[in-house]
Amino acid sequence: MDRPTPSGQSPRDPRRRTRRAPRPDERRRDPERSRQLIIDAARTEFAAKGFAGARVGNIAERAGVNKQLISYYFGGKERLYDEILRQWHELEAHQRTSATTLEELVVAYLRANHEQPELVRMLMWEGLGQDAPPSDTTPDDTARSLTTELVELQRRQSEGELDADLDPAYVLIAMMGAVSAGATMPHVVHQLCGTSPDSEEFLSSYSEQLRRIVKRLAAPR
Repeated sequence: MDRPTPSGQSPRDPRRRTRRAPRPDERRRDPERSRQLIIDAARTEFAAKGFAGARVGNIAERAGVNKQLISYYFGGKERLYDEILRQWHELEAHQRTSATTLEELVVAYLRANHEQPELVRMLMWEGLGQDAPPSDTTPDDTARSLTTELVELQRRQSEGELDADLDPAYVLIAMMGAVSAGATMPHVVHQLCGTSPDSEEFLSSYSEQLRRIVKRLAAPR
């Protein structure tokens, strides 16, 4: 007979069930779900500890899977990191092609960073501590993405969306800082605006302000 706990519940009381990890047969039936669980967990782990500090065991525990699945699906921590960045670059490419105006593009980046602030924090780890994985692909992909963004901004400048006396490279840096502020300086955002950068209220208000700011960068008509 189970000994009752101080609350009166048995250790086997069904009301005390914890979150159950998917069984191996469930993971085999839904590999894409398992892959995405791992990717989501890895974003959180990398954002919190950087690439060097992240542990495969912790990622697996967050995802509720066996850590051997990380090697099976991704080939290890480095390739998992690369896959997260690959998905981000893919999202960036979609945003660049779907945004018809510069202010729409900036707001799209703001929303993406709002929904996945871990990605910005991963890049902060890289920049501040040289914490990138020892991979030949990640730096090249990032460099290509930045070059593409700069070329796109130069095109928009030629069409009048950016004043001719502005340097697109510096404007791009300013925009990147603006859309990532909620993820990189949440305490400052809260102090200045009185709202949490995680809230929809902040996202809505800041989106409108960014639209107005970007419009003022356009060439005079």
